[in-house]
Amino acid sequence: MGLAIIMVAEILMFFQVQPVYTYFTPIIWSGYILFVDSIIHRIQGRSMISHRRREFLFMLFLSLVLWLVFEAYNLHIKNWHYVGLPPQLWARCLGFSWAFATILPAILLTARLLEVIGFPKVCVPRIKIGPAVYRVLLTLGFLCLTIPILLPFAIARYLIILIWLGFIFLLDPITLFRSGWSLLEDMGRGDLSRLLVLFASGIICGLLWEFWNYWAGAKWIYAVPIPLGPKIFQMPLGGYLGFWPFAVECHVLYALLMTFRPGGWFQEREV
Repeated sequence: MGLAIIMVAEILMFFQVQPVYTYFTPIIWSGYILFVDSIIHRIQGRSMISHRRREFLFMLFLSLVLWLVFEAYNLHIKNWHYVGLPPQLWARCLGFSWAFATILPAILLTARLLEVIGFPKVCVPRIKIGPAVYRVLLTLGFLCLTIPILLPFAIARYLIILIWLGFIFLLDPITLFRSGWSLLEDMGRGDLSRLLVLFASGIICGLLWEFWNYWAGAKWIYAVPIPLGPKIFQMPLGGYLGFWPFAVECHVLYALLMTFRPGGWFQEREV
């Protein structure tokens, strides 16, 4: 079904058939999520959609809320805008909500798929991280998330990287304190596997986001003021590095919230 959605949506999009042409982004990513989840199920005999549907629905809702937070930041920094949107407000809200809800599942399911197909384990010497480091990270995260809001637009528009990193610095130590799946804990054990899996997932999803967005009827356009090299689709080359911290903060946010619901699919670290 996932592959069928992707293939049919691609064909209808190129012929600009409505409403697929306008809603191409959420349709294609819905197909991608079904496709990736089905592969995980084929390999493991279980997957998010097949065995954790309530958790999957929560992930969709959380994804929507997460991106609305970034949209709120963008009202001030204005690093992207949208074109080709339908004129009706309800139609715009439908498209935004549907598209935003696919972001977190795309990142985390892609990371999960990479793990189950045998992404190599990467071990380094253990890194000792003490309470002083946690306090520094918490403070740094708070500053990263507040400074862009407080500064005028002329300066804040250059600070998108602080927003991408701020949630990581702020939330991952809290996840560690709550005995959740913290990347700091992984680093303390000398295990960089999950971090690199998230980097890979970010790049994969980033390339697909930009590729499919390039052809869509309703799409986003970047207004990043920093020269980042030639464009690949709508994204400057250097901008793809931003998908690394974005994937990590998706993990960090979800891992923190899953500490309030122990035993969820996301807590299963074993491949």
